[in-house]
Formats: sequence, C-alpha cells, structure tokens
Amino acid sequence: MILSAMIASVSLLSPPACSSQGCDLKMSETLAGARSSVANDIVAVASEAGDFNTLIAAAKAAGLVEVLQSKGPLTVFAPTDAAFAKLPDGTVAMLLKPENKQALAAILTYHVVPGRLEASDVLKKKSLGTVNGERAKIAMKGGKPTIGGATIVATDIEASNGVIHVIDSVMMPEQRDIVEVATSTGTFKTLAAALGAADLVKTLKSKGPFTVLAPNDAAFAKLPAGTVETLLLPENKDRLKAVLLAHVVPGRVYSDQVVTLKMAPTVGGFKAPISVKDGKVMIGGATVIAVDIEASNGVIHVIDTVIIPEG
Repeated sequence: MILSAMIASVSLLSPPACSSQGCDLKMSETLAGARSSVANDIVAVASEAGDFNTLIAAAKAAGLVEVLQSKGPLTVFAPTDAAFAKLPDGTVAMLLKPENKQALAAILTYHVVPGRLEASDVLKKKSLGTVNGERAKIAMKGGKPTIGGATIVATDIEASNGVIHVIDSVMMPEQRDIVEVATSTGTFKTLAAALGAADLVKTLKSKGPFTVLAPNDAAFAKLPAGTVETLLLPENKDRLKAVLLAHVVPGRVYSDQVVTLKMAPTVGGFKAPISVKDGKVMIGGATVIAVDIEASNGVIHVIDTVIIPEG
C-alpha cells in the first residue's frame, strides 16, 4: 500500500532535547516531510492510500463523509486498518450498526480538529480541541508523540481541505455524561442526591455542553448543620435548584480558559466571580481543586465549597 511504504520509509520522532526550561519537542525532518503529492480532499487521499478502509467505512456509516469532503480546513488523526483491528473483537461491527450511528460519530469526530495543523503546530500544544467537543491530550511517550493515547506514526499528509496525521490506535473519547462521570467517582454522593431532588439529572444528562463546578461530599459537609437536609425537602426544591444551577456554566470551559475570565455566568443567572489567589483559582468563593474532567456533554471542575448565590 502507498501509506505502508511511506511509513516504512520514514523515521520516528527524534528524542526531545530537554533542559531546565523543559523539552524541545521537534519532529524529525524525515517524518515531518512525509507528504501526499495528491491534491485531493481528505476522503480521496485516505481512500487512495489503501490503509484506511475501515475508517472510510465508518465515516460513511456515521454520515461524516461530506464533512470530511467540505472546504474545511480540517486536521484528521487517522487510525489505520491495523489500528481498528486492535479494538476488542466485535467492536467495529457493533459501531457500524445503524442504531450506533451517534456513538460512532462521537468517536470519529474525536479524531478531527478544526483548522490545518502541521506536525510542528501539533507538538506545540498540550491538547487539541476536537470537533467532538472534547480535548485530546498531546504527550511524548518513549520519545514518540501521542495524541489521546495513540502514537502518531506519520505526519503532514496533505489534502486540498486539510492535513492527515496517521495514528496507530483508535482514540476513545469519554462517552459517559456528566452525571455518570460524577457518580462513578463515589465522591459526589450528596451532589447526586441534590440533583435528583431538584429534578436536574435529566438536564445534566442532555446534550449540553455544560461546565459543572462540582462540590464534592466534603464541600457539602462544610455547610452549617442541617443545611443539606433542609435543602433536600420538597418544599425547598426551587431554592435547591437555584443553588445547583449556580454551579453550572453553559458551554465547555476548560481550566486554561477559566483563568482568563473575571466571572462565570451560570445557568441560574448568578455571576460567579473568578480570581487567582496564592496560585489557586477561586470561583464564587470556592477553591478549584481538580480540573478538566471530561464528560461526553461537558467538563467538570471540582470545588471545595458549595457556592450559595444570594436570594
């Protein structure tokens, strides 16, 4: 296959040169120079390579071929047929079924980044925002570049509407929603109970996206004695809902974006002030203690105090 020969002829990344200032992540010239000479769109280039048959079939099943043929530009991290073959038996066949179209589209769009990013651009980033909405982390492992846990094995294959980088594994985005991610940790039991009492579970399981400032159980335990029990009473449902919605921000706002803001406009109308004190980020008087926990419909930041809006 064209691509197989190309990959075989190029070297992997040179080990990064590190100093006290950090590591200089540079692509070796031979790998960075691997390019397609065909000025066709992304789908045509991938089809002609012959090593992306499963990817093309999946794109068709997910209704994404026209997207990948659009003007773009787009950057595609393309898993080879061998990458798909590494998935558990039956996974591909299951994903290709019509009833799993949405799940398949979520996985495939996690491999697509808006804009044309050459290898040199990719390695300058710590993560990339994908069309899926979630971010894929960039890292060096064993001297090789990875994205979302997959190793980048060939780069800068040019197309008329973007660029393709080849990866050796299929990247899997977080497929659980905000409620599922939070409850799976076991440290948000009070928050989960409160969401149920306020009838907000369905909202936070919806498409969103949302950014949730999630108080853990220890945060709720800091409230005055009896406060949680009072808020959970049916007659206090509206007040409970107002408190919880003061912890929800529309859109997917990551930590590096949060620190550029002066306040967070919440779904409940409360504008939570944002500040940085002694190297710690404060939102609405609460300290952010964990950040950028991905969910299929948003992102979670953990806070150490329950935000209580006025009123």
